[in-house]
Amino acid sequence: ERSGLTKGREYEVQQSSKTEDGRLLQPDVVVHLPDEKFLIIDSKVSLTDYERFSSTDDEEIAKQALKSHVSSLRNHVKNLSDKKYQQIHGNRSPDFVLLFVPIEPAFAAALQADSNLYYEAFDRNIVIVSPSTLLATLATIDSVWKQEYQNKNAMEIANRGGALYDKFVGFVESTD
Repeated sequence: ERSGLTKGREYEVQQSSKTEDGRLLQPDVVVHLPDEKFLIIDSKVSLTDYERFSSTDDEEIAKQALKSHVSSLRNHVKNLSDKKYQQIHGNRSPDFVLLFVPIEPAFAAALQADSNLYYEAFDRNIVIVSPSTLLATLATIDSVWKQEYQNKNAMEIANRGGALYDKFVGFVESTD
């Protein structure tokens, strides 16, 4: 909502869908895009290991917790990829899903610890996003929607203007 998108119009929360093989999928957020396309966002990320990493003074525990945090994210990427959320709407969804990590430092720590994590996720059609990158993405989508609404309004004005012109021409011709 901070990005300008409206719930129920440009996005849905916990929208259930069935796959062709009967599996029930319920992504956290489905963002509607123009031309009846969709973008899936999943935010079911465990941050237990990150919390352990950030709250300890013991260097060895921190090192192990950070390794576990990266491993947890990697497992979530794999599980999310296996769900194939991007296929819920057929060819009307981008080929990727956004994996939202809700704590910016948790996102940064994971990528600092393992710079390959982002690319491995991308290879699985998952884009890992943080609060700042998600907000920027959604604000861009809001901008696209505003342009779409302006285009629809302009077309409606043109259509009504054309119809009015046709009626006026018909009126003028009938009075001759």
